[in-house]
Amino acid sequence: MTRFLLSAVLALVLAGVSVAGVVTMPFLGGFLLPRVIGILVPLGLLVWFWLHGRSHGPGWEHLTGVRYAHRGLHALPHAPENSLTAFRRAAEAGYGAELDVRLTADGRLAVVHDGELSRLCGRAGVVEAMTAEELARYRLCGTEEQIPFLEQVLEIFQDRAPLIVELKTSGNNYAALTKAAVSCLDQFRIDYCLESFDPRVLLWLRKNRPELLRGQLTQNFWKHPEGLHFFLRLALTDLLFNAAARPDFVSCRFEDRKGLALRLCRWMGIRPAYWTIRSARELRAAEAEGALAIFEQFDPKEEERT
Repeated sequence: MTRFLLSAVLALVLAGVSVAGVVTMPFLGGFLLPRVIGILVPLGLLVWFWLHGRSHGPGWEHLTGVRYAHRGLHALPHAPENSLTAFRRAAEAGYGAELDVRLTADGRLAVVHDGELSRLCGRAGVVEAMTAEELARYRLCGTEEQIPFLEQVLEIFQDRAPLIVELKTSGNNYAALTKAAVSCLDQFRIDYCLESFDPRVLLWLRKNRPELLRGQLTQNFWKHPEGLHFFLRLALTDLLFNAAARPDFVSCRFEDRKGLALRLCRWMGIRPAYWTIRSARELRAAEAEGALAIFEQFDPKEEERT
């Protein structure tokens, strides 16, 4: 965070110098070219400090050439999202998977998207306030499937396709969640990357486990505010934390990928990942742009056979 603040201060100073140059140059008999340079150079540095990531993170080559099933290869009524059945289907089809991880009250790693369980389980409950024993009483989407734990999913994918693991924080549990997740992942032979909407997860990884691939999740929070206040919507949409978090990749909604900040990130060499791909056409477009493609609601192999 100190690096980010220093970078921001330097960028603001440079921007101030450029503005001062524009104001004073007419009185000093300056020429147009020095004025333009005086504006563009500080602005370029500002953008670099604002967006730059780590474009040569280790192990990216192990994640490419794979298609990732969003929350497993799920399909109701028999394979709910983030269920063991959905993950087995993905692994057996040769796909990787994207999955969501939350920390329970007793320190277990639950693989579930929603923190509040009413949508998925038809009954109220907050994952972070529940123990693993309490969570085991819940069933997914009217099936007999339980909410799995991370080690169960990793057993399915060990020595198979890689995973994209999203860490979903609650309150200030980012350090405990991230530490527990990487400790669990360390026990398995599996290629993976970690991603989160919470830049504090990336900061923790940068400080404590810099060898691991880390990604910043983003979306257009002006369209999808998620209850965030103005500054966080601005910062997360326009990736203002990149200078501190230094992500290896940025993961965004497929329809948001043409946003200015995301275009600049790709231009500067930060790798992309796109979610959620829902057609063969979108899949081809994502792969043509060199992105990790996270798909849902169709099976690419079945589409290719038809």
